[in-house]
Amino acid sequence: MKKLTPMKPRVLSPGEFFFSQDGGEVRTLLGSCVAITLWHPRRRLGGMCHYLLPSAGRPIGQDLDGRYGDQAMELFLAALKRTRTEPREFQVKVFGGGNMFPNTSQQSGVGDKNIEAAFRLLKQYGFPAPESHVGCNGHRTVILDLETGDTWLRWNNGKNSSW
Repeated sequence: MKKLTPMKPRVLSPGEFFFSQDGGEVRTLLGSCVAITLWHPRRRLGGMCHYLLPSAGRPIGQDLDGRYGDQAMELFLAALKRTRTEPREFQVKVFGGGNMFPNTSQQSGVGDKNIEAAFRLLKQYGFPAPESHVGCNGHRTVILDLETGDTWLRWNNGKNSSW
């Protein structure tokens, strides 16, 4: 009898994108960046992006860059086209956009801009209203199980940390 080896979790660094039909787990650590997770409950496929900034211009012919929310969304749309799925069929969650320096007088606002971009892009392309854990202070670890669609969050807001 062949022993099944559990798949090693896929860890996304800032700017990375992952979409799979093969199950497994994908995780990332967020500060002011945003992660969007998609999961298709019937087909058991989905993925995650981890973007740093809302948008950037892209010269014609240049590859998509997952560091930017608008281009990460294009990567999702290409994955949906490959899998012949529609945005409305997915469960959607948005995480991150945290304020990483709450005790400073200068605030960049990049987290807030990333959050706004996520909700705008999801609505623009016809995804269902997402569940979310966004804003506030501190960093988050997000884990998506691509077999079950379960998502776990660990939030460290400087005072406590919880799963």
